[in-house]
Amino acid sequence: MISRKLLIALAIAMLSVTTLWAGQWTALGPDGGDVRSLGFDPQNPDRIYLGTSTGTLFLSSDGGHNWSRLAHLGDDDNVLDHIAIDPQNPKHIYVSAWSVVNQQAGDVYRSHDGGNNWEAMPGVHGKSVRAMAIAPYDSKVLVIGALDGVFRTKDGGKNWDRISPVKQADDLKNVESLALDPKNPDVVYAGTWHLAWKTDDGGANWHRINKGMIDDSDVFSVIVDSTNPSVVYASACSGIYRSDSAGDLFRKLQGIPFSARRTRVLKQDPKDPATVYAGTTEGLWKTLDGGKTWKHVTSSEVVVNDVLVDPRNTNRVLLATDRSGVLASDDGAQTFAASNHGYTHRYVSSILPDKNDSNSILVGVVNDREFGGVFSTRDAGQTWQQKSAGLGGRDVFALQQVPNGLIAGTNKGIFLLDRTSSQWRPSNTIVTEKSPARVVKGKKGTKAAKVPAVTVRSTLDARVSDIEVTPKRWLAATSAGLFTSSDQGKTWTGGSVMGKSDFVAVESNGDMIVAATRTNVLYSSNGGTTWQQAPLSSYITAIHGVTLMPEGEILVASREGAFRSTDSGATWEHVVNGIPDKNISSISYDQSKKRLLATSIATGVIFESKDGGRSWHRGPDSGYPLRRVSVVRGRFVGATPFDGLIVQPENEAASAAAGLGGSSN
Repeated sequence: MISRKLLIALAIAMLSVTTLWAGQWTALGPDGGDVRSLGFDPQNPDRIYLGTSTGTLFLSSDGGHNWSRLAHLGDDDNVLDHIAIDPQNPKHIYVSAWSVVNQQAGDVYRSHDGGNNWEAMPGVHGKSVRAMAIAPYDSKVLVIGALDGVFRTKDGGKNWDRISPVKQADDLKNVESLALDPKNPDVVYAGTWHLAWKTDDGGANWHRINKGMIDDSDVFSVIVDSTNPSVVYASACSGIYRSDSAGDLFRKLQGIPFSARRTRVLKQDPKDPATVYAGTTEGLWKTLDGGKTWKHVTSSEVVVNDVLVDPRNTNRVLLATDRSGVLASDDGAQTFAASNHGYTHRYVSSILPDKNDSNSILVGVVNDREFGGVFSTRDAGQTWQQKSAGLGGRDVFALQQVPNGLIAGTNKGIFLLDRTSSQWRPSNTIVTEKSPARVVKGKKGTKAAKVPAVTVRSTLDARVSDIEVTPKRWLAATSAGLFTSSDQGKTWTGGSVMGKSDFVAVESNGDMIVAATRTNVLYSSNGGTTWQQAPLSSYITAIHGVTLMPEGEILVASREGAFRSTDSGATWEHVVNGIPDKNISSISYDQSKKRLLATSIATGVIFESKDGGRSWHRGPDSGYPLRRVSVVRGRFVGATPFDGLIVQPENEAASAAAGLGGSSN
């Protein structure tokens, strides 16, 4: 039986992939994130294409200063690693992809109209494509490297032939890099997960080119000198190599530390063959003398995935990086600055509209280390400032406004940002009472003695997934248990509850507290003194959040859908009336309109309930997978797992301001 996912994949292969972003919601930011690949139009180098690790292609028409979404190619797990533009007809664009989820799968996508419409090329559909090169001598010749070998088309992708022999499949496979001789169409170089190969006769015969290389080298990048094809560079996990004999013999280049061994990309200056850039997992390196000496030109924290050198002005260099987006230099890589306006590739975990300023929003992001944490905007998303000093590169999963500032739940503890401070400080002191204070009777003739309580202080260093702030107490759902503070975060008490410790969500309404682990819901009606476990179905595998209504209803968002209790957790119903029966990522209560809002990671639709979650109806479709949603200045603002913060178009805003089914007055 063919799976639903396979049917979808086959449909994608047959139909064009277009830029249908439903509703045309706008990405607000924060700018930046991961970039996998860059490619420019040879006839107009100001037109630059950018590939991501989540199937989205971006476009800049001004040399990389500003970016806009162009297309979404395949699934969200598609890594767009290589972009090739036909130098004879730049409207012909090719993008290679491989899947993170199924690493044996992938595609090559082709556009004939400058990126407006796309198709997955049938001849290589389903192949995990890790390398791609367009021939400089004939733009109809394209060569790709996949996990099962090397393939070539001579007619722009209509027909494909395997040019790596089957008999060598055990060795000539897992192709990671490709290079074509600029003068001889029969010469192809292929770097694999185990050394490099070369054919001199168009693929009829292949031979290893490993003389001088350390055995078991994983060859990430191969380039051939555009002016002298005898000069070949190859980067591997064991270092960077140069050959002056067209690959017959390599020598290892010195000057780059062994710690920078993962050189993901090599790129030659188009005007000066002796200038070569090496993009590594520890920054960018540059040589001016053909590899004799190298200079480190960025921070070691920068992970470089691709390098683009402007052929008109080779002082203009763009870097595709992990976490910091596009970095641009106008002085030959002496200095770099972020160039991400309009490009947003962030995993937003939390949205916090400022209670005192409707133009101010804060967001927490994950997976971006020192380039992530907390970001704030004071102009409704036009500009963003990183607000992460003191967080030490931690992921931020929860944000709340407290009387004196902000509180954040991170992957390692709780942090506070005082209103007058620019630096976060830890709020992780756990106080555990080992023995209470007591009075000991004295011997005859002596007074009774008061023995003070014995307490032990420790540090909370756990993942903090959710924080609830009430006038009476602060609560934190952590991987080490449920913790409470009654002194505004100075100290915390708590731990496991009913033998459970890995909490992901908590909400409180007076003395009623509801807390959830990934598979269980616990509730207390006396402020946490005693607890009970909710009898939810045993098939729940991933709870994403809990919501406690003012009237006492409890709602749970989970992978298996939405669940509702009207009797403080004693009984539950699976809610399917107007809402998807699975993959509910959040349910939140909109106090201003007295309604519930729900989101799903499987659809961009926002769902609304005005009867406490009993029934739901569909609202606007954002076109993006949604983690959660808020209402800011009468418009829906959504947190996405790939595209940062998004905002509803102004012409749809009435549905947010007046209720999805109502009208604005």
